[in-house]
Amino acid sequence: MNASQAKSYVTKGIKGRHSLGNGLYLRVTKKNVAYWVVRYSINGMRREITLSRFDALSLARANLRAAEIKLDIQEGIDPLIEKEREKSGHLIIVNDLAEDWFRECDMRLKNPQIPRQVYRDYIQPSLGKHAIKKVTALDVRNAIKRITAKGATTRANDALMYCKQLFGHGIKLGLIEINPAAAFKNADAGGQEQSRTRALSLEEIEHTLGVMRSNPDQFARENYLAVLLLITLGVRKSELVEARWQEFDLTKGIWSLPKERSKTGVAISIPLSKQVLAWLDELKVRANFSEYVLPNRRASKRFGHISPDTLNVAISKLFKDGKLKIDHFTVHDLRRTCRSLLASLKVPSHVAERCLNHKLRGVEGIYDRYDYFDERREALIKVAECVHSLDAINP
Repeated sequence: MNASQAKSYVTKGIKGRHSLGNGLYLRVTKKNVAYWVVRYSINGMRREITLSRFDALSLARANLRAAEIKLDIQEGIDPLIEKEREKSGHLIIVNDLAEDWFRECDMRLKNPQIPRQVYRDYIQPSLGKHAIKKVTALDVRNAIKRITAKGATTRANDALMYCKQLFGHGIKLGLIEINPAAAFKNADAGGQEQSRTRALSLEEIEHTLGVMRSNPDQFARENYLAVLLLITLGVRKSELVEARWQEFDLTKGIWSLPKERSKTGVAISIPLSKQVLAWLDELKVRANFSEYVLPNRRASKRFGHISPDTLNVAISKLFKDGKLKIDHFTVHDLRRTCRSLLASLKVPSHVAERCLNHKLRGVEGIYDRYDYFDERREALIKVAECVHSLDAINP
């Protein structure tokens, strides 16, 4: 239908909804008033949004706006919800509620970055763009199941806990009357958590590195280098996955981890051995000018860096295919492995704890403000030499 044909429908007063393609319709009312409308489907629902009166918007502009709406829908953005948000300025979708809840977390929590990270990585992808009042217990269950399906049982429990707090905040604000997450227990998510003690022995590290090197189609070189760094530096997965090159001084051999990304909420300077610097140099070439040390290798609007699940999923596939012939381990166990290596190398406990950016306990933690940078450098060099010797076997 062209502009002349559309105008004839209005002039002749032909009532009804007339399709122009691409979801765009001309709707002529019983009172002979015409509007441009766009019909679309999102989250299994058929919806319609009015763009403008017929005489206030040209067909070309209406077609352009319809195309923009289609692109928004592909990104999961509901134009009706966005229109309501702009008009009312109130909290409409779960992302709005989360931002308000984060402000409360900032005031009452010692480490507010933790619920932010769990929400961003595990809750937002499933629930973030849902209207607050429309979220059901089934939606929460489906979101939690998506997390457990990836084997992230601890994170499933965390996500459930924060969902309860988040929607409890919604009740407090009078936005909803029932908490859709309230009825669920840990048994419905990741189950009862057991304290993990898994740490890889030298023989297991050698076997693991060999299997990873032998299966580059399943375990990318970037993932392999990330594993070396996690074992050697003992940092948390999120600290490495989200790392930006601006945090590194490769000339001085120092990684300045900012307090915003540190679980302890305190910045720390991490010394880098020559082996670690070589691995980072390779990653920088592979990063191809990305700001991230481990950039996402697929187009993604969620992360500029690799997904938080990437390494665990890749490791799980090697176990599933029977290629890793040792007891199962996760990425977090690599941090415990680093701590065990430090102990085996006779590194004093207080230095090893600072290598892992743990706060010293008790009176020692209150009065001992020394950072042990030189001692940590010496300790991490020993670990790097040990791991590098295993990496060099059958390269």
